[in-house]
This record gives sequence, structure tokens and C-alpha cells, in this order.
Amino acid sequence: MEAEVLLQDEDIEGSWTMLSWLASCLMVFGGALPYVPQYQEIQRSNSSEGFSTRVCLVLLIANILRIFFWIGKQFELTLLLQSVVMILAMFAMLHLCCMVQNTNRVSTKQHRLSDLDFRYFWKWSVFEDYLLFCFGFTVLCTVVTLLLLDSAVFVEMLGSIAVMFEAMLGLPQLLQNFHNHSTKGMSVKMVLLWTAGDVFKTTYFVMNESPAQFAVCGSVQILIDVAILLQVLFYSQDTRTKLG
Repeated sequence: MEAEVLLQDEDIEGSWTMLSWLASCLMVFGGALPYVPQYQEIQRSNSSEGFSTRVCLVLLIANILRIFFWIGKQFELTLLLQSVVMILAMFAMLHLCCMVQNTNRVSTKQHRLSDLDFRYFWKWSVFEDYLLFCFGFTVLCTVVTLLLLDSAVFVEMLGSIAVMFEAMLGLPQLLQNFHNHSTKGMSVKMVLLWTAGDVFKTTYFVMNESPAQFAVCGSVQILIDVAILLQVLFYSQDTRTKLG
């Protein structure tokens, strides 16, 4: 009888371990999955007009800062790996947007980081400029972190800033949709996957007792996701009214 109970306990423990491993894998790669349909949409339409590249800016800054937060306060390795995967995904999105924009550009004038023209910040013509900006930002974070790593206040502040940026992930897309009075060119599948992913990861943060900043971030992201989905409904109805 005791042997059967032990076997049942081992089966339950094994199943829980497998579920935990699957949840971790989903956390690592799941954050980048919403950008697959948007990537495909840009390739299909040969236009990046409907997608705000400032989403990439927000996520790059947030995940670079999160890596330095991890150095100061070692939380789950899963979240560190998620940041690395997300950074690579954002570089892939920027690379595609640069290629498409350069293909469609009528003017021969290019905007470069070296121009130091704030009007064209994060609207550069060459992908290498985005890499250079992120490299410079990483070097700056490295220097500051090395100087203040022993300060618990600095480490917590670093984590708060990182999740604050991540919480604002959907805001550039929300503003671009509002500016365009349209969601054309934006992948609705991307936003639906954002919403599903944010609900999942917020639940994951709470269950794994991650730093409180992460749960707050996830909650704010869900609210912004819902606002963008409401834009989809509103602008699609507005378009039908104009056509009708």
C-alpha cells in the first residue's frame, strides 16, 4: 500500500516537473511569438507603415535593463533567457522594417544616427544604427551598474524602470493607431497573442512569487492590449460606416 502511494506521489511530482518545464519554455519563447504574424504581414504587404518600430525600442530598452536587474538580483533564469530571445526577435523585426523601408523609399536621402537629428530618432535608414544605439546604451548601463551594484536601492530602481518600460510595450502601437485613425497594417493576431501571453505571464509571475514589479507590469500590459483591441473594433466599424 505504501509502495503504491509512493509511486503515485512520484507520478504527480514527475507530471508537475514536466508542466513546470513546459511553462518555462513557453515563457522563454512565448514573448517573441506574437511578432511572427506581424513579421509575416510586413513581408506580405511589403510595408511596415502599420507597425510602430517604437515597440521594438521599448522592448529593447526594457530587456537590456532586465538583464542588468538580473545581475543585481538573481531571479528565475527563465526570465533572463526570455530577455535574450526578445532582444534577438526585436533586432529581426527592425532588420525587416529597414529592408522594406529602403526598398520603398523614393528619396535618396538617408537618416543616420550620426546626424544627431532628434526628429529622426529611431527612424534611421540603416539597421546598423539601431545596433550601434543599443550597444552604446548597453555600455552605459554596464558602467553605471558596476559603480552602483552594491546599492540595493539602485538594483530595485533598475528593476522598476525595466518593467515600467515593458509595461508600456503596446503604447507606441496604441498611439500610432490613434494617429492613423486606422489599424491597417497591424497584425490583430499579434495583439491577441500579446493579450494571451500577458495573461499567462502575469499568472506565472504571481504563482512563482517573482519580484512584484513583474506582476504590476503584466497587469498594465493587459489593459493596453485590451485598449488596442477596442481600437480594432472601433476603427473597423468607422471604416464600414464611411464605406456604407
